[in-house]
Amino acid sequence: MSQSSVEELLGELIAFDTTSHRSNLPLIDFIEEYLARHGVASKRILDDTGEKANLYATIGPAERAGVMLSGHTDTVPVTGQSWSFEPFQLTAEGERLYGRGSADMKGFLASVLAAVPAMVKADLAVPIHLAFSHDEEVGCLGVRNLLADLAQQPVRPAACLVGEPTSMRLATTHKGKLAVRLHLRGKACHSGMAPEGVNAIHVAARLISWVEEKAVQKAAEGPFDERFAIPHTTLQVGVIQGGTALNIVPQDCHLDLEIRNVPEDDPEALLGELMGLAANLEAQMQKGHAEAGIRLERLSDYPGLSMADDDALVEFILALLDDQTRERIGFGTEGGLFQDELGIPALVCGPGSMAQGHQPDEFVTREQIASCEAFLARLITVLEGPEARRRLARGALSIDESA
Repeated sequence: MSQSSVEELLGELIAFDTTSHRSNLPLIDFIEEYLARHGVASKRILDDTGEKANLYATIGPAERAGVMLSGHTDTVPVTGQSWSFEPFQLTAEGERLYGRGSADMKGFLASVLAAVPAMVKADLAVPIHLAFSHDEEVGCLGVRNLLADLAQQPVRPAACLVGEPTSMRLATTHKGKLAVRLHLRGKACHSGMAPEGVNAIHVAARLISWVEEKAVQKAAEGPFDERFAIPHTTLQVGVIQGGTALNIVPQDCHLDLEIRNVPEDDPEALLGELMGLAANLEAQMQKGHAEAGIRLERLSDYPGLSMADDDALVEFILALLDDQTRERIGFGTEGGLFQDELGIPALVCGPGSMAQGHQPDEFVTREQIASCEAFLARLITVLEGPEARRRLARGALSIDESA
């Protein structure tokens, strides 16, 4: 591997506008062709529209479970952001490499792809699996098809490393998330006859008050998990839309809210409490208009991630990193899904910082890319040759005696 090859690949990846509302197939085509040039077969798992795809590949003995390197191909939009550089073109200035997705998380994808020739050349006793998903930025949606496909395979990975930006520190824990939209339907009328209508915004305000009160309660009473900077579950309303004119009682309103829960808390129970209130409010609304109501739409959800600091996988990955810090991150990843849905233990570590992710003039530093390269080189070394089974048996993975 060389830093220039990573930067070249990063430039290629950034040039694909893979904002979540767009197809990622041109980028998938590029990666497929790149892997094929190095003799690596890959499998494309399409979504229901056929316009987006996950990609999965195994390098090394396919009959054995190995280490999966996982990352998403989509990015957040640049709309409304003020960039100093062309967002879909890699710009190098000093130690910084600018471009949409450079930190979140095409820097990791480029590093992994640059390591593919070394993976192919190595005598891997334990395989390396590559998993690239779509639509992570809109609620970890795209990876669900990949999970379903892996569930049907005779061999699935023994461990997963999600390369989200953590400044190359190992993240063992993150909160879960549940996001929903509540649609409120009231009855419109002239505001001069307001008591004859059913004001959807007023009812929404009651629900918003509950969210705020519950957030305050969680901050005061927990449950608490001191591994997080904010050690309790948080709730918030992020979007509210309703009404058409000041002199019309609003018939429609919707609000988007999220719950980010610590592992000790149950977001479904909280949602159940909220919907209990909604049912009571709906009954009151229907006294004024039989067709009034409140409808729930689930937007996205993913489980939290929680690995013990002394877990063998944690110790195995830490031994390959320059920085021995264990992180607890405030953003979600696909790691919890791999762990919950398939029983694959997962950790998070990748180049760059989420402080730059989603921001104008997003960047990753060359130092971070170099650190990721060094990690991947060590991973390849520890997975190759006759010593791999003994090393891994003392570390993280369960390798059978035929290795």
